[in-house]
Amino acid sequence: MSKTFHSLQFPNYRLWFTSNFFSATAMWVQRVAQIWIVLTILTDNSAIAVGIVTALQFAPQIFLGPLGGVLADRGNRRRVIQIGQIIIATLSLILGILVVTEAAQLWHVYLLALIAGTSDALTSATRNTFVSELVPPESLPNAISLNSTAFNIARLIGPATAGVMIDWFGAGWVLIVDFALFFIPVATLAVMRAKNFFPFTAVPRHKGMIREGFAYIKKRTDIQGILILVGVISGLGFNFQMTQALMATQVFGRSAGDYGLLGSALAIGSLSGALLAARRAAPRFSYILFAGFVFGFMSIGAAFASNYWVFALLMVPCGFLMLTFLIGCNTLIQTSVPPELRGRALAIYFAINLGTTPVGAILVGWVGEHFGARWSLAIGGIAALIISLIVFVWTKSHWDVELHRSRHWPFVSINGPRERAHLTDQEKADLAAQRVRRGDEHATES
Repeated sequence: MSKTFHSLQFPNYRLWFTSNFFSATAMWVQRVAQIWIVLTILTDNSAIAVGIVTALQFAPQIFLGPLGGVLADRGNRRRVIQIGQIIIATLSLILGILVVTEAAQLWHVYLLALIAGTSDALTSATRNTFVSELVPPESLPNAISLNSTAFNIARLIGPATAGVMIDWFGAGWVLIVDFALFFIPVATLAVMRAKNFFPFTAVPRHKGMIREGFAYIKKRTDIQGILILVGVISGLGFNFQMTQALMATQVFGRSAGDYGLLGSALAIGSLSGALLAARRAAPRFSYILFAGFVFGFMSIGAAFASNYWVFALLMVPCGFLMLTFLIGCNTLIQTSVPPELRGRALAIYFAINLGTTPVGAILVGWVGEHFGARWSLAIGGIAALIISLIVFVWTKSHWDVELHRSRHWPFVSINGPRERAHLTDQEKADLAAQRVRRGDEHATES
């Protein structure tokens, strides 16, 4: 089996890949239909209303995400995931019936979004750490990337399918059909065989489990840097389900099908990023930082695209960079944190990653309402550029990182803690001597 797909040789992971695909497809159909209902049925293209729905979906991460990490470290992960899927499926059915019977009101969508966000907050860390039970440790980076591959194949199919089905049948019936789709991953998880799981020792319940997770993060400056980056870039720059809707309806005057196509364009880039990541080992922090910085440029370019098709085309590199960034963050944390703390560390990561979305969504929605849809997208790109530069300066000084010009790609060589860890004593002494000489040269020049 090729290097890109080698995790699929493990039987339970193959089932999980299938489960993840159908779960993500159902989720994307649900999100597209929900946003379209808010924009076109319950309001007159209100960006603020869409922002509130998005905020309510992700706000519980801030408060309940760390508790979800405790569940991931000590609970039955497969059962937790199944319960979460059943809850989300039921919410899709309820909203679909309300829309079909013309009984839906905006507060119904708000309430259902909040319940969905609560379920997601309690299961997101479990869904991600569950992968470590399906493959051996050396295959974990590949398995995480393939997880994102399944998710983005679904992103490629889900929004476009939802857009066409909404045009044909209406958003309410789409949500009712989506209810059945959610039960495929529940069944797939149920048929996994116990003998094909890899050992997982649940952490005994004790006081201060959440506090232990925060104490560990406090010792890891690299994870702190990731949390700062993802908090800003994800909160302001990754609100594509809202900004694409605003661009499609307000700037380009397009239909639901065209809105769905934008999600598929983003997914093409995301899928490419996930497949490329599947071929790599655990990424470096500098790679994550670079992806966030370039994403900022691409987002600003997309915000001021001259027409719909240019905008759709620019969604491809935006999706590629977004997934490169997110997979890098997820993989670096999962592969560098001890197994007994992995769930809580990931929960804190998701609390920041998804928990900043409520604030970001409301702000982005407000910008779209008052300054136009283009600026709702541009603000995320500007924020990504600024925070990437700030974290770069902070880590460069904090870790004593040196950058040197190189004749070959990527034309910059890095000398930091990772490189120095592999030096011999003589090489370390030579490096120290070079630094002293450079210091003398600078003193002479001044």
